Amino acid sequence: MKKADLVIIGGAIVGACVAYFLKKDLGFKGSVIVVERDPTYAKSATTLSAASIRQQFSTPQNIALSQFGLSFIHQLKERFGPDADIGFHEGGYLLLASQAGLPVLQQNHQVQKKAGADIELMTPDALKRTFPWMNVDDLTGGAYGRSGEGWFDAHMLLDLVRKGAIEAGANFIKDEATGFTREHNRITGVKLASGSTIACGAAVNCAGPNAGNVARYLDIALPIEPRKRTVFVIDCKKPHPNMPLMVDTSGVYIRPEGDYYISGVSPGAERDHAVDSDDLDPHYDLFEDVIWPSLYQRMPGFDAIKMANAWAGHYEYCTLDQNPVIGAHPEIQNFYIAAGFSGHGLQHAPGTGLAIGELFLHGAYKSLDPSIFGYERILSGTPVRELNVI
Repeated sequence: MKKADLVIIGGAIVGACVAYFLKKDLGFKGSVIVVERDPTYAKSATTLSAASIRQQFSTPQNIALSQFGLSFIHQLKERFGPDADIGFHEGGYLLLASQAGLPVLQQNHQVQKKAGADIELMTPDALKRTFPWMNVDDLTGGAYGRSGEGWFDAHMLLDLVRKGAIEAGANFIKDEATGFTREHNRITGVKLASGSTIACGAAVNCAGPNAGNVARYLDIALPIEPRKRTVFVIDCKKPHPNMPLMVDTSGVYIRPEGDYYISGVSPGAERDHAVDSDDLDPHYDLFEDVIWPSLYQRMPGFDAIKMANAWAGHYEYCTLDQNPVIGAHPEIQNFYIAAGFSGHGLQHAPGTGLAIGELFLHGAYKSLDPSIFGYERILSGTPVRELNVI
């Protein structure tokens, strides 16, 4: 029987970051096994995401996690060598607001300023001067990240972190967690689809969209489910210089991607529900019904565009409040959870990895304190509302 001091269930960006920071930064000498059912990551929420980072949140703890993620991105060459490059484009986020949405934007801006985020509140006139291709007639303002926000290559980041974790001594294996063994209030092992069991001192649930299913093996209610999000690749020949990642008042987002653009939107309440893990069929109709009309209204230069490609990925949706669950379970105290990021897992993975590593090693958070996202709020049904959900 294999043995490990810690088993990490899920080897995409969050699980890989837990392994990396625990072994590399915190110097843990014990054995760490990362269980990943698809080491190609072809269906991973990490690699199918829009791969971006922002500080425009309404919750200080989310801003802190983003700021740590940004510092990690800036340290890549120092950490992984001179060739470490994830193509980070610091193009900023631009969140637009109508009259009804402006008070929330202003309230969030105060939180962001207090946290040291470089976010500018812009009037419609300022928006028009800065982005002359934009229709501002129905806008009352916008929040623009002048620095510290942008997008990058998720595959490259995951590859760097995973290789770094392996070099530091973590062992990644291809398998799938199918259950646990336990004695009283402690986990003693992780059962695998291959038929074997890894005896363990502790386990971390980093299973992303599948985290709710993993928790059910312990009869733990974890309100995390996979929801489908479609990303569209758009071809537009008219230039739109200096375009940030823009979030329209309609909820549609768009950003440049080389010679193209990528865009997406929530599918709407009637279709925004849990899906099967193999359901990766794009919602193609969203392009004609929602995305194209919204983009044309906001940017008249998008009158003649075409969909060049589309893909769908799974969004690990926390149904309580669209915020992650981070920390130890209050009853099964050697079972940790780091999942349910609801669209911001990629940018918050480095900070979460360090925090979970410290909690496992020292029994307390030291560098960052994400305790507001602990499982206790799930038990009490007390949401932590994030107002800037994209």
